[in-house]
Amino acid sequence: MTFRRLRILILLGVLAAALGLTWLEQYMARGWRAPLDVKVVPINGDGSAQASEAIRALKVEDFSDINAFVERETARFGVKQSPAINLTLLPELRRVPPAPPRDGSVLKTIFWSLQLRWWVYQQSGQLLPELGTVKLFVLYHAPEDGVALAHSLGLQKGLIGVVHAFADPRQASQNNIVIAHEFLHTLGATDKYDAEGNPVYPQGYADPEWPQSTPRHEAEIMAGRYLAANGKKVMPPSLERCVIGAQTAHEINLDEGFKRRFGSTD
Repeated sequence: MTFRRLRILILLGVLAAALGLTWLEQYMARGWRAPLDVKVVPINGDGSAQASEAIRALKVEDFSDINAFVERETARFGVKQSPAINLTLLPELRRVPPAPPRDGSVLKTIFWSLQLRWWVYQQSGQLLPELGTVKLFVLYHAPEDGVALAHSLGLQKGLIGVVHAFADPRQASQNNIVIAHEFLHTLGATDKYDAEGNPVYPQGYADPEWPQSTPRHEAEIMAGRYLAANGKKVMPPSLERCVIGAQTAHEINLDEGFKRRFGSTD
């Protein structure tokens, strides 16, 4: 066998192993057989004293409404387990993850995704990857008037979320909405809003059977906003006013989880 063929075989073996690990990880995370392990890693996103103070004050209880939301909403689709997630708050990380490319190039995005996954593996300090564990890196920033935070994201491959949050305790509830949104991205959920940030009808609406113009009191979590009585699209004040819609439930495999636990849905 020539060296070239041996090298190709080795590369194919590495690729097959990576694909196998990805499949296994998704099988573990999306099976809804047991509470999901979720690790929240706080990071000072702007180097500010306010962000440092906010991180020092964090407690695991600050994220309890995320578990309450997931537990409540998955139960609506037949998967009843308490807790729904085992959330661990890790110590502050002093490094920031690699930033995504600004131009949206497909090749650059693929390279960045691989780079991010390698960065996450390096931060774990473990020899073997933590299969089935969702890693949410929350970058805290001091609020500035008129300055929006960078776009948060969640990757299904690797079960990685990078969340930009405000270092203000008054924003904790809305920070948790963003964290929950990105958490569901890691399980396969897709956004339900358009290029202008408006919920897409009907899948981006709570109570999608109602007419589109009917005001709501809750938001589909992957849309992030709802039509209020004043006709404006607003962000809900907390996860208590968010729901997982039927399409999102299908995307994160809740229907399969229901079938395994309770038989056919037909």
